[in-house]
Amino acid sequence: MIGWLAAAALAAAPAPEPQPLTIGETVTLEALGAERAVNIILPPDYASNPEKRWPVIYQLDGAMKQDLIMGAGLMRWGALWGRSQDAIIVGIETRDRQRELLPPTGDAAERKRWPSAGESAAFRQWLADTVKPLIEARYRHDGTAFLVGESAAGHFVVETWADTPALFTGYAAISPSLQWDSETLSGRALGESKRPPLYLSLADEGGATESGMLRLLGVLPTEQPYCFSDRRKELRHATALHGLLPEALQYLLPTKADWLEEYGMVLRCDQRGGAL
Repeated sequence: MIGWLAAAALAAAPAPEPQPLTIGETVTLEALGAERAVNIILPPDYASNPEKRWPVIYQLDGAMKQDLIMGAGLMRWGALWGRSQDAIIVGIETRDRQRELLPPTGDAAERKRWPSAGESAAFRQWLADTVKPLIEARYRHDGTAFLVGESAAGHFVVETWADTPALFTGYAAISPSLQWDSETLSGRALGESKRPPLYLSLADEGGATESGMLRLLGVLPTEQPYCFSDRRKELRHATALHGLLPEALQYLLPTKADWLEEYGMVLRCDQRGGAL
């Protein structure tokens, strides 16, 4: 009888009021004539560890309705296991991806399908002049910054690495759209200057995307540190980012953990040189 009364009392008690679940901060900026969100997710102990400074990962296509939550979740999971370092995530919203992430093209079919494409240089300048200074002034960073992108954003990553290598400490281009403009980016003469570490991957794209990647690998400077993950038989283009972002972060932001191999968290990529 007493147990029944206690259960009835609990059932009659008011339900707890839900509270907001805050995962980060956001600021609205304008680039190429359009407002867009720049989303910042801080490490869990950022506030409680005021002396510590952190790496910064700039994630393209980083709106709430794009890849921000997935990217932040995979990064946090990697940090939880000690697979990669924890970091500040900065998600950069894109609006017109071909316009913002790709350079001009001489291919008539591409121009017809994506008439607004071709302003990647201006978008890159906005990142350099507006976004990075804002983040570096507001948050406790350790001086390292990494650019991550997939597909068209992967092309932007490779182009940034080629044109303005000092802008970031390291780069990850997952399934980059190297077929763009008749594979022009992959055929550029890069010289022999050593650039920051570069993570590259290839899934089942085939065609000019695949040949563009193989050409790029062939022209990398002799001393260039890179990690190329060939997953043509394992991953689809649609699953490449989900499957390979943890490996990319492990390469660019390694830890001293000595248990990773036991759990299968190894770099399955062809490497030259080291990451950092």
